[in-house]
Amino acid sequence: MLVLLNMSLFDEFLKNRIFSGSKMGESLGTSMAGEVKPGQMVFEPILEEGVFRFDCSADARNSSFPSLSFVNPKERDTPLVHIHKAPSYIPAFEIVAEQQIVYFEFPAGTSFYGTGEVSGQLERTGKRVFTWNTDAWGYGSGTTSLYQSHPWVLAILPNGDALGILADTTRRCEIDLRKESTIKLIAPSAFPVITFGPFASETIVLASLSHVIGTVFMPPKWSLGYQQCRFSYDSDLRVREIAKTFRDKGIPCDVIWMDIDYMDGFRCFTFDQENFSNPKSLADDLHVVGFKAIWMLDPGIKHEKGYFVYDSGSEQDIWVQTADGKPFVGEVWPGPCVFPDFTQEKARLWWSNLVKDFISNGVDGIWNDMNEPAVFKSITKTMPESNIHRGDAELGGQQNHLHYHNVYGMLMARSTYTGMKLANPNKRPFVLTRVGFMGSQRYAATWTGDNLSTWEHLHMSISMVLQLGLSGQPLSGPDIGGFVGNATPKLFGRWLGVGAMFPFCRGHSEKGTIDHEPWSFGEECEEVCRLALKRRYRLIPHIYTLFYLAHTKGSPVTAPAFFADSKDSQLRTNETSFLLGPLLVYASTMSELGVHQLKHALPNGTWMSFDFEDSHPDLPALYLQGGSIIPFGPPHQHVGEANLNDDLSLLVALDENGKAEGVLFEDDGDGYEYTNGGYLLTTYIAELKSSVITVRVSKAEGLWVRPNRRLHVHLLLGEGAMVDAWGTDGEDLQIVMPSENEVSKLISASKNDYKIRMETAKPIHDVEKASGHKGFELSGNPVEIKSGEWALKVVPWIGGRIISMEHLPTDNPKAFNIDSSLVARNVGAGSGGYSRLVCLRIHPTFSLLHPTESYISFTSINGSKHDVWPESGQQFYEGDLRPNGEWMVVDKCLGLGLVNKFNIEQVYKCLIHWDFETVNLELWSKDRPVSNQSPLGISHSYEVRRIP
Repeated sequence: MLVLLNMSLFDEFLKNRIFSGSKMGESLGTSMAGEVKPGQMVFEPILEEGVFRFDCSADARNSSFPSLSFVNPKERDTPLVHIHKAPSYIPAFEIVAEQQIVYFEFPAGTSFYGTGEVSGQLERTGKRVFTWNTDAWGYGSGTTSLYQSHPWVLAILPNGDALGILADTTRRCEIDLRKESTIKLIAPSAFPVITFGPFASETIVLASLSHVIGTVFMPPKWSLGYQQCRFSYDSDLRVREIAKTFRDKGIPCDVIWMDIDYMDGFRCFTFDQENFSNPKSLADDLHVVGFKAIWMLDPGIKHEKGYFVYDSGSEQDIWVQTADGKPFVGEVWPGPCVFPDFTQEKARLWWSNLVKDFISNGVDGIWNDMNEPAVFKSITKTMPESNIHRGDAELGGQQNHLHYHNVYGMLMARSTYTGMKLANPNKRPFVLTRVGFMGSQRYAATWTGDNLSTWEHLHMSISMVLQLGLSGQPLSGPDIGGFVGNATPKLFGRWLGVGAMFPFCRGHSEKGTIDHEPWSFGEECEEVCRLALKRRYRLIPHIYTLFYLAHTKGSPVTAPAFFADSKDSQLRTNETSFLLGPLLVYASTMSELGVHQLKHALPNGTWMSFDFEDSHPDLPALYLQGGSIIPFGPPHQHVGEANLNDDLSLLVALDENGKAEGVLFEDDGDGYEYTNGGYLLTTYIAELKSSVITVRVSKAEGLWVRPNRRLHVHLLLGEGAMVDAWGTDGEDLQIVMPSENEVSKLISASKNDYKIRMETAKPIHDVEKASGHKGFELSGNPVEIKSGEWALKVVPWIGGRIISMEHLPTDNPKAFNIDSSLVARNVGAGSGGYSRLVCLRIHPTFSLLHPTESYISFTSINGSKHDVWPESGQQFYEGDLRPNGEWMVVDKCLGLGLVNKFNIEQVYKCLIHWDFETVNLELWSKDRPVSNQSPLGISHSYEVRRIP
């Protein structure tokens, strides 16, 4: 991929349209409800105090589409007549070319967060996001569209108050936060904007948001354990081997995942009769040793008569259609595929019943992947926007794909969730989805997609999990160790150390990479992974309690460190620490520095460090906030080993007033008895009086009888030092506070023990250079070259390279030459040494400063001349219409042209594709078999020219 970096074109587009000397009204487009003059939006209170709906006009309000993010869409349309208070911030709007542009202005010093599943920095000021669910394999820190869409911003005001803003539209939406303290939202008109607050804290905003979009489903307790995945474990024998190794090595794990290779030819709801001939037997064997089995289901259904899923779907007419009313066929893993139209109730019911039957094979959970929906051999990576969905009236009726694209995956996850409930109403479904929208947390967990095995992606994973939590999706995590490429031992160990503290904890890696199980990187890394996971399993009682609170109250599970003190501006950009309730996790994401070598920026107040005598430079440091109590237990090998009669441990950190409080939620760990009182929610308090700390139960809810168990209290004194005492759970326990001299001695001893553990810990053997896929040699680090006209960045990439090129104006333009080639990998038996038919596509993307004044110019082989402007959309040129060895991107305002020269003998067709602020110039080779001795190749170069 080639990227020519330049400034935004959309701002220039608006500037030219709105402020080019004409009167404001003359340049405005019309909304769906007719012409609307710019100005302030009209508002009305909805749902509860502090929540407002804004529209451009009363007509726009009446013409907006139904909400797919609200649990109850009627609440969005029902004003509260008894509330007369005006909102604190009223946005302005404009309508330009049928795009509704909404502006919020906030005081200087306002910080922005949220925006859903996004890469890059935690504090979002300076960033721009496009909500368009995209198969973003190997994304980077600057990728503007990932797999999920959350048109939501959380604003933290300078005084610490918080305000939430939701653009309630399923359409492609631009969230522009590049101007300080300003939010700009751009999407097709008309759409309402919902605001929450300002409230006194971020937690109140998130709770209010949950009243609109719903809370996270209550996960089965086993799903909070560590989970092991790969694309793919190729047989049931390999799955059993993986499970046995976990148990033999004493590494905690609860779930093994089956990727698409378990299927018969990638056909969903089928099993490979050679390698997975008896899935029920495999599941039974896994259950015996404490593992659950999760299996993948994609939306692409093979277009093949005689395949029972295709036949039944065709009979019921449930496929997404093309603009001319025929079933859309697109290429995915099985080959040509059709796609269920989940906007129709009959399609959702059809899918749910397939899932219901599928569960009988011993399926414990389902993984929905590729549900953007991803489509191969498409420049947009998805189906055409002109495709038709015959949606239910309450969803918006029949619309094109542009309207339903961002919610397709959520509706699929909803159908999968429903199917699992149909199969067993007494079990909580567990669904993982790659794609989501506001509200998808009601049905599925998520992960952060096809990330890279790099230190940058380890660092980004913390912010990405936090942003998802701040956008209403608390059950998330990354592919630990990275999906694309090979982790080094130190990277994997460090990543699992951090990932063990994330809400969703799963290791996953791509086909063709080295093994990425915890024992795959040597003894030192294996021991760090074992320590990290044992630490997680000790904390599962606390994490499970946080999920109950998230499910019932909408509170966050993980949160940025600034949640502990939103007035502290320095904490707002802290990207290496996060909160699990009152527990602060502080990690190192720098390869050369262990966590003990960093200066930890702690929030104001009392924060006491602790560990489970498992400190290691590659594990995060843990702190408990003064005034808090958290429960923990022993480090089991799997969640099912835990027993309610096991000893219960409480970690206690008193505040400056000598008090502390915390809660513990307990139930069966699955099912729905908790909704009928079948649970125990205990509030514990501790209080210091006259040198005696009393720990007791202050409140208990639920119908469960308290188990007869011992209570082990650990009282933190500072610097990891603690005193402990034993008692009986439910009875008062008293601890005599040590004298100041004794406390000083305990702290000194604890500091010394910590130092010794750090000094004697076996460091993970550091390997800074990792090979790429088997058969490729890739540098472990980006290579930057600056010379003359170009700033060039070559990034390791599996199967090729990403090359970013930035034009640096000079008097001596220079050309940059690239030879791209494609060789065979994993050549199958009987293929004669050749892979299947393949095509090499050179896919450069150019971002232009002046889009309305930019075009593509070339002369075809037949001598015809072409100037191609953005209005033309996507254009193919084949045969004698191909450019005769070169074509050029021209910017008339700059007087510059970027010339792309190529070998016409190697290029079979050329493609131009215009998008938001970009244009793609693709070079395609012929489709033909490829071997190592017969690679596909295209030689191409890029040069800047002055245009008279």
